[in-house]
Amino acid sequence: MEYSRKLFPGYHLRGITNGVHPCRWACEFFRELFDRYVPGWANEPELLVRVDEVPHEEIWNAHLKAKKALLDHIAEKTGVIMDINVLTLGFARRATAYKRAAMLFSDPERLKEINRTGKLQLVFAGKAHPKDDAGKRVIKEIYNYMTGLRGEIEAVYLENYDLDLAARMVSGVDVWLNTPLPPMEASGTSGMKAACNGVINFSVLDGWWIEGCIEGVNGWAIGPHPMAPTGENERRRIEIKDLYNKMEYLIIPKFYHDRDG
Repeated sequence: MEYSRKLFPGYHLRGITNGVHPCRWACEFFRELFDRYVPGWANEPELLVRVDEVPHEEIWNAHLKAKKALLDHIAEKTGVIMDINVLTLGFARRATAYKRAAMLFSDPERLKEINRTGKLQLVFAGKAHPKDDAGKRVIKEIYNYMTGLRGEIEAVYLENYDLDLAARMVSGVDVWLNTPLPPMEASGTSGMKAACNGVINFSVLDGWWIEGCIEGVNGWAIGPHPMAPTGENERRRIEIKDLYNKMEYLIIPKFYHDRDG
């Protein structure tokens, strides 16, 4: 922002969060749903504030179609068979250190314990820049963690991440996970894309999620507010605890026992 003010002296500038084009990122099943219940949404996406008028059962059916499409794609590309009835978490974005993609695996034994209270499936994807060695190490680290979970938690890291795969994932998982290091997340547009498909967000409060999060309604926050006076180590401790506790005590019970609540 400071640099922008130098470029445009005399003008009042303020930061605006990036956005996404809902018509591009809503999958075919939700586009059809929105066309019926929110006519004109494609050209005026602000009309989607009326999405509450769409029957919940139809939203769920559209989601299941998108989820089946993703799981069929995973089976075709990897041979891994995932269960449409199991809570599926997704994480996909550029692989780089500040995205902290491996946070979910901070305590593998705790993750296994949570899985025993309600089954989990994990779908990850993402590429590192050719010169980003730290990002490449993150991918390898996640792959090793997933290998250690075999037999207990079904998990897959999908190759060749591109726009098509991104669209499949943001529409097909049940919960979209985002764990960046605050305040490094400029926007977090993948979470917006997931929201266009009725997918719940579970994210650190950074980027758009600071404004977009309605706790327990459209998702859940992980950890403290980015402006909270906590050191980096303490923040990470709180985030990891929050991540696991909300998965076990809020998200899993909601998915398996109180989906309409």
